[in-house]
Amino acid sequence: MATMSAALLLLAALSGCTFDLAQATPVKKDEMIKWEPATATWYGSPNGAGTDGGACGYGSLPNTPYGSDVGAGSPILFMNGIGCGTCFEVKCVDGQLCSPQPVNVVITDECPGGYCSGGRTHFDLSGTAFGKMASGSANIQHLLAAGVLNVLYRRAPCIYKSQGVVFQVADGSTPFWFETVIRYLDGPGDLATVELQQFGSSAWQPMSQVWGANWCLNAGGGTPLRAPFSIRLTALQTGEKIIAHNVIPANWAPQHSYSTGVNFDTRNY
Repeated sequence: MATMSAALLLLAALSGCTFDLAQATPVKKDEMIKWEPATATWYGSPNGAGTDGGACGYGSLPNTPYGSDVGAGSPILFMNGIGCGTCFEVKCVDGQLCSPQPVNVVITDECPGGYCSGGRTHFDLSGTAFGKMASGSANIQHLLAAGVLNVLYRRAPCIYKSQGVVFQVADGSTPFWFETVIRYLDGPGDLATVELQQFGSSAWQPMSQVWGANWCLNAGGGTPLRAPFSIRLTALQTGEKIIAHNVIPANWAPQHSYSTGVNFDTRNY
C-alpha cells in the first residue's frame, strides 16, 4: 500500500540533485509531550514489518535496528520524507481491546491514500506494531479484525542502544554524484541539514534531500568529489550537530554501508 510513486522517483532523477522538498517546521518541545488524536490501520502480514522497501528507502527492515515496530505515515507525518526515521508513541483507546501502554513506532514509509488522505493524521502500522496495542495476546486477533482504530499519539525520542548513524551509499552513485541513505538517528530522528566535507577541504557543502531518507551532492562541472568524506548532520527539532569524520572511505562503493561511532544525544530531546 505504502510505496513511493514512479513520478516522484523520475522527478528526483531529473532534478540534478536539487529537488527542493517542502521544509518542515520544528515542533516546540512542550508540544511533543501532548497526546494528540489520530487513526490507525495495519498492512502487510499480521506478524510482519509492513512491506520491504517503501518511500524512505530503508529496504528490508526485520533483523535491523528498526525491527518490526514500524509504520507508514500520512503526508502530515511523512512530510515529503523529512519524517522518515521519526519515532512516535501510539496507543489505541478502546478500553476492552487496547492496552494502556503505547507501542513505539518508527516512520519508515508513506501512506498516501485512503484513510491517509485529506490532511488526516494517520498511521498505517505493521501488523506487529498494531497487534502490540492489544491488552493481551487473546485480544490481538480481535484488534487486527477491527480494521481502523482511533488512537492517541505523540513524538518520542528514537533510541537505538549504542547504534551509531549508518550511511548506505545509494546505487548509481559516482565520483560526480554522491547519494546516501541515512539510518538510525537517535533523538528527534529528523534532519534539518546534511553537509559533506571533501578530503583536503575545510568547506562544508550542503547536500540535497532527493527523496525519503536519501541525500545527495552533485559535483557539477568536471571535477570529481574527493574522498574520504566527512558528513555533518543537524537535527531539525533540536539544532544539535554531529560530525562523522572520514566516514566514507576513499574506496567507497555503491550499496555499501559505513557505520559511525556518533549519534545524537537522546537527552537533548
